[in-house]
Amino acid sequence: MKRYRILNVDFDARANMLNIKMEDWWQPKVKQLHQENQAKIWRGLLEDFGSTAGKAKLKNFIDLGAAPFSVLAYHNQFLRQIRHSFVIGGYYPALTGACALGERILNHLLLSHRDFFKSSPEYKTVYRKDSFDNWDTPIATLNSWGILQPDAVTAFDELKDIRNRAIHFRPETDHDDRSLALTAIHTIGRVIDGQFSAFGTHSWFIPNTPGTSFLKKSVENDPFIRTVYVPNCVLVGPYHKLEHSSSGWIVHDDFAYEEREISDEEFARLHNDKSSHPNA
Repeated sequence: MKRYRILNVDFDARANMLNIKMEDWWQPKVKQLHQENQAKIWRGLLEDFGSTAGKAKLKNFIDLGAAPFSVLAYHNQFLRQIRHSFVIGGYYPALTGACALGERILNHLLLSHRDFFKSSPEYKTVYRKDSFDNWDTPIATLNSWGILQPDAVTAFDELKDIRNRAIHFRPETDHDDRSLALTAIHTIGRVIDGQFSAFGTHSWFIPNTPGTSFLKKSVENDPFIRTVYVPNCVLVGPYHKLEHSSSGWIVHDDFAYEEREISDEEFARLHNDKSSHPNA
């Protein structure tokens, strides 16, 4: 009767808040709260990145946009470092870092999953190596195994081209490093959105559970889901409750559930119908 719910996620939506323009028709209290929130974010950015060239750093941060809302996997800490480099004006390190992170994700995905596919034709071409610098091989292999999502494949192909232009000498990079870095970071962000998103319309999520992500019963033993998503989840019934504490989420789920299997649709219905919950 239980399903896996995603709890361990990473995101940074502060840029979205800074991009929201105050409208004339807003109520005075709403305007005041919006101004206070933006000022708080601005002060936090100055504390994080320093006040020198503060306006340029703010523009860089806004142009980056929100960081992907993703599960914790092979990319989170390094993507954060890449974004920080861009904000402080380290455009070339951010550019090369984004490209290197794409290669790192591909290698992680291939090495973490190849033992699930020992009987596949592709296995004999990848089982001996511990790293791959030719992106075509892991992209094609992971795509064939059904690991990579279509949007991630497209983004990886685009990032591969950016990487080839960035790593091999091009005099133009001296002058367009910022735009190249921004494109690379947005492209690696599309990889993460397409492959590791904690919310959205991915085929492995139970639909119609607003603000919450549960994994479908049918995907629980999928190699990618088992390797990447399940470690970031907690197994809960439809009546569970969450409590946030200073040390993270506390799950309350000591209800006496029936010993029966239910469909994903029924799980969503029971979860959404708060009036049916014990002690609601």
